[in-house]
Amino acid sequence: MFRDTYGVPHLRAGDPLALAYLQGVNAARDRAWQIEFERRRSLGTTAAFLGAEAVGWDVFARQARLDDTARRCYEALDPETRAWVAAYVDGVNHALPSGATRAPEFAETGLAVERWEPWAPLGIWLAVHILFAGFPSKLWRTHVVEHLGESAVELFSSEGPHGAGSNGWLIPGSHTASGQAILAGDPHRYIESPGIYQQVRLTCPEFDVLGLAVPGIPGIAHFGHAGSVAWSITNAMADYQDLFAEQLRRTDAAVEALGPDGWAPAPSHTEQVEVAGADPVEVEVIETDRGPVISSAIDGRAAISLRYPPRVTGRLGFEVLPRLLRATSVDEVDAAFDDWVEPVNVVMAADTSGGLLHRTAGVVPRRPRENMLRVVPAWESAHQWNGWHDPMPRADVHGPAVMANARQLAASLGVEFAAPHRADRIHELVTARTDWSVETMPDIHTDTYLGSAGSVLDLLTELDDLSSQALALRNELLTWDRHMDASSTTASSYAAVRKALVSRLTDHFTVLENADVPELFTAWMDPLTHVSYALENLIAADLPDVNVRWLAREALEEVAARKPRPPWGETHQLAPLHALRGPVFAPGEQPIDLGLSGDHHCVLSTSSLPGLTDVCIRASAARYAFDLADRADSQWVVPLGASGVLGDPHHHDQLPLWLRGSLAPAAGALTREDGAYETTSALGTVRIEAADPERDLDLIHDWVTADRASFWGMTALSRAEIAATYRFLDEVPTHHVYIMSLDGTPVALLQTYDPQADPAGTGYEIEPGDLGVHLLIAPGTRRPGFTGHLVTAVTDFAFTHLGHPRIVVDPDAENTKAINRFHRSGFTLGPTTKIPQPNGTTKTAQLAFLPRPS
Repeated sequence: MFRDTYGVPHLRAGDPLALAYLQGVNAARDRAWQIEFERRRSLGTTAAFLGAEAVGWDVFARQARLDDTARRCYEALDPETRAWVAAYVDGVNHALPSGATRAPEFAETGLAVERWEPWAPLGIWLAVHILFAGFPSKLWRTHVVEHLGESAVELFSSEGPHGAGSNGWLIPGSHTASGQAILAGDPHRYIESPGIYQQVRLTCPEFDVLGLAVPGIPGIAHFGHAGSVAWSITNAMADYQDLFAEQLRRTDAAVEALGPDGWAPAPSHTEQVEVAGADPVEVEVIETDRGPVISSAIDGRAAISLRYPPRVTGRLGFEVLPRLLRATSVDEVDAAFDDWVEPVNVVMAADTSGGLLHRTAGVVPRRPRENMLRVVPAWESAHQWNGWHDPMPRADVHGPAVMANARQLAASLGVEFAAPHRADRIHELVTARTDWSVETMPDIHTDTYLGSAGSVLDLLTELDDLSSQALALRNELLTWDRHMDASSTTASSYAAVRKALVSRLTDHFTVLENADVPELFTAWMDPLTHVSYALENLIAADLPDVNVRWLAREALEEVAARKPRPPWGETHQLAPLHALRGPVFAPGEQPIDLGLSGDHHCVLSTSSLPGLTDVCIRASAARYAFDLADRADSQWVVPLGASGVLGDPHHHDQLPLWLRGSLAPAAGALTREDGAYETTSALGTVRIEAADPERDLDLIHDWVTADRASFWGMTALSRAEIAATYRFLDEVPTHHVYIMSLDGTPVALLQTYDPQADPAGTGYEIEPGDLGVHLLIAPGTRRPGFTGHLVTAVTDFAFTHLGHPRIVVDPDAENTKAINRFHRSGFTLGPTTKIPQPNGTTKTAQLAFLPRPS
């Protein structure tokens, strides 16, 4: 493993399975809290350590059958992909106990590490994306129709994503200085701490890919550069999840649901959600022929079921992930995405041969448009699914192409897309010149022009009878360049007028308050939120009993009376989300000014809730610029850093770059992560550092072929055979070789291994985080207590530096001297087992165990 200047892991292994294992190890080391938290979300067990505030999610996760769906999808994978996912999980299981010792959230919550199930990554993927398509908006529209009538079903159309969005642009060689394509963009999501994306490079003999991985998920799903080809995605804003109103009844034997063909059994069972500091919550889990019931009521009120493609098909599309890593051309990326399922994305790709790709990918059911708008009756056959959209929409690329969640490509797949402002602005920028380079990509990433400002400003021009203060403010706004720059007081004044207008408009929709929905979905039922995002539509609409111009006049006068306003960046501040509301900066660290430029409809999309607050919780979760002329020139940045551990040097070292719109090299200078460790003993300074199979070959050869090393089984091997053995060990992620030195003199060979990937592990029940250890003392005269001090240094290294919870040793059963030494050091003897040796023989090993002191 190597790391660059910003701590980004560059992982190398001898084959794809070993590399998947190493990626799992790295995720557990750098993002232990994040990935275990997301796994618990998929299981619906977060309230057990977060308390009552997490019950709503846990109930939903149980009722929606997220874990069971993940298991089904895992079991349906082809054997090769299943083994690849399992290898990643093996790496997580090995390193998670040590990673948890570094993450303060585990101690703060009392959360204990559990062994991951093989399908855990699929569960995490579901938990991250199940709300991505915004099916709760159908609850909102149903609520609107109930209170405002049928004509209002699309009144609050925001043409803008409430939860996520992205920018992406493909600039062909005809518009670049190099003559090769550039693929760039920035996914917009809630800015979480740790971040949703982890920069990584994955290298083995079969492929070499750098990109943005999702912690807890193997491979690189969304944004990757394989040298000859690069790909990226945005949310297609497709509608592929349906809500059905269910009539349920309970018989003596079971629960039944009314479908188009009459009453049918609906399997049900109960589960308990454990809650920290409170009594458990009992949850009834019911599944009809449409899908899991996520809002249940029997005999009286309607229940609501959720139908979503992974539950129906038993597929998520994980087969695509290893294919993307092996792709070498646009055609191979295109073919890989044919099997994608969840979520539905727009894909762009470019290769060094001039190939270009712009398509949608995923699974979208065919059904009536009404299904896409609201909750529909389960008992009416007209609302049932009727196959899938096939083929999915795609476009021919003849010049610069843009994807920004707008309608253009995916219009047939959904009902509500992003407003065209970002897409139009990016297209305007990329077509304005023909000499683009990676270095000039921030000119697009950081553009702050607010295309949506026109609707409010045009409304202000219609106002009369204004005070002198309001007239002055209106003149200032009408001559404004519409750039939401952090230093601009005019941008701040515009935001204040918009906020005041949204607040007044919302007052006219009090009938929509207090919707009766499950706790998890209350955030989607807030009238203020919907008015904020639908402001352009509401201004243009003919609203009964609402004088929008009068409200705009009041808003303008209110803000004018409170002038002057501070610069936009003083109130438009980044506020990363953390499950425990943890800080961005560790105690004693110097805070960074988190003021931001941009706004929801800017290319630099830094979203607040205009009617409530200027604070930003959604923005670019990463920025990237992939160069097809030379991958080494590619650049990227994430809001915080590579590490999810508060206080780590790489926890938020990219934040200053991100705040000012700069990018970091994606292929920077690398440093080997060798685990170097020093401790002082009664004998002197003991140092443990990674061995180099070339540099240290003479030393290793002399030691392992010496008479005292007979129990290692290598005395008869040639120098070439020993070199090959240690080169192999240097390539695999499960085994590591170290040189121990005393006051600068090499004195011992230390080898560690993951028992899951070693024959020693077949002889006992492996516990998560077990670390196997071999220790060979070099020939020479030693002082009394010498070996004991080295063993103490090894245990300190394993427990304190590496963070493993238990050490396993396997000396030859006839090596009584070594066995006695370990026993005196506190090891407990276990069973014996047969272990193959490098010389072709088999040794009988005496296993012994030492747990980390509590």
